[in-house]
This record gives sequence, C-alpha cells and structure tokens, in this order.
Amino acid sequence: MPVVQGMRRSIILPILLIVGAALGVAACGSDDETGASAAGASSSIVSIATVDGADVLTDSSGRTLYTAAVEKGGKILCVDACTSFWEPILASASDAEQAATESDANLGVVERPDGQSQLTFGGLPLYTFAEERAGELEGDGFTDDFQGTRFEWEAARTGGASPDTSEDRPGGSYGY
Repeated sequence: MPVVQGMRRSIILPILLIVGAALGVAACGSDDETGASAAGASSSIVSIATVDGADVLTDSSGRTLYTAAVEKGGKILCVDACTSFWEPILASASDAEQAATESDANLGVVERPDGQSQLTFGGLPLYTFAEERAGELEGDGFTDDFQGTRFEWEAARTGGASPDTSEDRPGGSYGY
C-alpha cells in the first residue's frame, strides 16, 4: 500500500496545480460571464477585476481606476501637477464612440481642458494612481490638494464587497 499512497500523492499534486492554474487564468479574463461584458464595462481599455475583495474597474495593464467626487458631472479639476500623480485615462476616437453606444455601461467621455478625451464612469473622470502597480488598491481613500482643490480619490467600483480601508492610507497635500 505505501506505493499506492505515494502514487496517489504524485498524481493529485499535479492535478491540483493544473486546476489552480486554470482557475487563475479564468479569473483574470474579462470576456467570460462574470467579466466586463456582463457588468457592462466592455471598453477595450477598461475591464473589471477583483482587487482586495472589491470589484473595480482597471485599465488594460490591470491598474485600478479612480474617480474624485469633486469632478462630478465631468468637470475636470485634476490638471497640471495633479496629473503627474493621477494619470487621466485618455480615450481614442473609437473608445469614445464605443462608450457613447454602450448606454448601460456607465462609461462616457469628457473633454479635458487640453482638448483630449477622457473616459468617465458614472459621470466621473477616470484616473490611475502613478504610485501604484497592477492589482493594488493603495489610492482608495487617498486625499490630496492641488491648486486649492481637495481631492478624495475612490476606486471605481462596479459592485461587490468594499475593501478594508481601516488601515491608514497615505494622504495629505502635495503642496501644488
């Protein structure tokens, strides 16, 4: 029997690794029933991912997308030095057209002061946080001040549980 038990272990471990890898790949995709198309956000540069237990919009690199309520209605206030920390999600003409035709997606486009188009979610312009890598949610709850405007950044959530924000998040003013 020891030979059978050893064989069972040597067969089960690779099967578990293969199943785990398959589940990991499936979880990363956004074209399945639980991905971006099911949630309505199907722009080629925006997808949905679960980061720290929250379903959030991400860019094509897997970086979390953020909004600031102070920009409600598409009023762009994050300009100049602000964009070196909070990078706007710029939209090409085809992205803008796609967002305009997907009324249930909550995606839209607003024109930035420099004339470029920026994607919005629920009427709020979308940004990535420059000090964050793919799969992180460090900018959620971050506050800062630029040119006399106070920004409180929130991850663009599509549903699901909110992340644990009980730990201290970086914040404050960059002095611009």
